Amino acid sequence: MRSYLFTGFPWSLLGYTQYHYLPIIQIADVTGAWGVSFLVMMGNVFAYNGKKFVFKQALIFFTVLTIVLFYGFYNLRTPHSVHGKAMKISVIQGNIPQELKWAQGQESKILDRYLNLSLQAAKEHPNLIIWPEAALPVVLESEPSFIAAVEKFAQEAEFPVLLGAVTLRDELYYNSAVLISGAGSLVSRYDKLHLVPFGEYIPLKQVFGFLQTVVPIGEIERGKNYTIFKEKADFGVLICFEDLFPELSRGFIKRGANFLVNITNDAWYKETSAAYQHFQANVFRAVENKVYLVRSANTGISGFIAPTGKIISLVKNAQGKNIFVPGYATQDISPSSGKITFYSRYGDIFIILSLILCLISFF
Repeated sequence: MRSYLFTGFPWSLLGYTQYHYLPIIQIADVTGAWGVSFLVMMGNVFAYNGKKFVFKQALIFFTVLTIVLFYGFYNLRTPHSVHGKAMKISVIQGNIPQELKWAQGQESKILDRYLNLSLQAAKEHPNLIIWPEAALPVVLESEPSFIAAVEKFAQEAEFPVLLGAVTLRDELYYNSAVLISGAGSLVSRYDKLHLVPFGEYIPLKQVFGFLQTVVPIGEIERGKNYTIFKEKADFGVLICFEDLFPELSRGFIKRGANFLVNITNDAWYKETSAAYQHFQANVFRAVENKVYLVRSANTGISGFIAPTGKIISLVKNAQGKNIFVPGYATQDISPSSGKITFYSRYGDIFIILSLILCLISFF
């Protein structure tokens, strides 16, 4: 209910605790993260009942666990189905503290930080550079010199840049991802579909109008379309906590995306466990759809996740710290062939069957 009611907040699901155990989580391409949550709960119920050992429960649990592990190891040994050649991508982690993110007078310093990090990444000749959500600390149309600077950089480097920015059209604000081509022109834009209630818009504004002061920029308008970016391979972008909603990821995959990108700003969370909890969701989005997921976060965690859920590389400093450090990471990924998983195609059938079984058991 928490994951769906009032726009939903599927954060810290039980299944996410298993994100490091790759054989266990492969079942997510059939059941979604919910299947792994089910297994965790099932194991805990069995452990609780262990003191009055029930053979039937033990048989059921270990049979299910064996099937899940067999399926998991089989998937891990099966080669990833690829589309075209490998693609080299660089993710930039600017590490701009939230108190400076929209501070007046900091705009040029923030832009310079991202350009300088991108110049370093450019030495590795990536096919695409990715900046985080709202990387440009201005409204794009109100300060055209900022996007012009990025366009100039992309043109001189001769490779595209994907970045997050607030955009303004028809007097409406959008939280957007924009793609600057290697020729130095804005070629595509995606507007965030699932907004944060009380963060980007105020539900029931007539009732909660007094909360207007906490919304960063007036009120953000919801996007209307799934945009597929085309740059050597097709990909979809999840902005901020959109990565928590598997139906959005599935929407991009069913429309032809060969890999997924998440751009976010987790500076709000400071150095707490929240940034790590948020990152866990990305592991499951990769496994559910069997695609690479590339993540660029303002203060971390930024990096690359394989279709198996394996964390390939992260932005880190010399001490191994991966949040609240500036830097970049470059990685080759293999875009998926377009073969759609059961979960990508059919969604939460496992949940529906579980609910039906509960109702039958109840009656």
